[in-house]
Amino acid sequence: MSDPALDLAGIVAGLRAARQRWRSSQQRPNEVRGRELPSREILATVVEGLRGALFPMRLGPPDLRPDSEDYYVGHTLDTVLGLLRTQVLLELQHTARQRGEAPTPALGLDAQRVVALFAAALPGIRELLDSDVLAAFRGDPAAHSVDEVLLCYPGIRATISHRLAHQLYTQGLPLVARVIAELAHGETGIDIHPGAQIGPGLFIDHGTGVVIGETAVIGRRVRIYQNVTLGAKSFPAKADGSLEKGLPRHPVVENDVVIYAGATVLGRVVIGAGAVVGGNVWLTRSVPPGSHVNQADAATHARPAKLPTATPHQDTDHG
Repeated sequence: MSDPALDLAGIVAGLRAARQRWRSSQQRPNEVRGRELPSREILATVVEGLRGALFPMRLGPPDLRPDSEDYYVGHTLDTVLGLLRTQVLLELQHTARQRGEAPTPALGLDAQRVVALFAAALPGIRELLDSDVLAAFRGDPAAHSVDEVLLCYPGIRATISHRLAHQLYTQGLPLVARVIAELAHGETGIDIHPGAQIGPGLFIDHGTGVVIGETAVIGRRVRIYQNVTLGAKSFPAKADGSLEKGLPRHPVVENDVVIYAGATVLGRVVIGAGAVVGGNVWLTRSVPPGSHVNQADAATHARPAKLPTATPHQDTDHG
């Protein structure tokens, strides 16, 4: 029995009016025909299925036997890739509407092609993740096995999601990719934008509070501890006051760098290969390869290093 003091009909009417005002301000039709945006719930199911397909005997069902491994992987991929195709189509249709175009049946074929390309990338993503798991096992004296790392480490869980999300991001699906990234953020406390380019052998130890921005570039065998931020120093604005988007504004971290807990690195600076950034350091300038930077000398001993002449994509694998 409803509470007589509760004006439910009035609240529903108020919410309807608020929706209509919002849709009018955003130039959206008031009559919405079904789901217009990807579903967080369905994408969570997709990611969980992909984790199992990538690592069936460790992240798959508890009763899986080795002789059924391929059957399980094939059946799981058939299911979750079908779900993903629907979510991809929703994003493609949403993007078309934002451009002022009416969605067409051809977008269904585009969604099929996108998902087929994504599926073909899964073996390479698995190899990248193997390098991440090995990096965590070798880099943490508390790790007793690679299986423990895969089952227990939030950094690996976040990295699995990032490798999947980054692949979708590079295929022109920023919304689906961002939802996957934020699901991992909520699970682990590790916030990696799907646009970040990360080479093999990443080890995020402990992980809570790690933030890696959209245009960050991370090389091979990099180790990052909890509460590290690879962020932007400033946000250039256009003449109308809106922010410029897509500009390189996050750090480049070269191969074999270690960044300890609580460090903050801001702007398009370069942390040279083999450098060590100490705990709680605030860094807004480049440091040469092999540098050791701590709180006391961050402001005086870290000489600016030249940006690499090669493109950031060289000597990295991006999954």
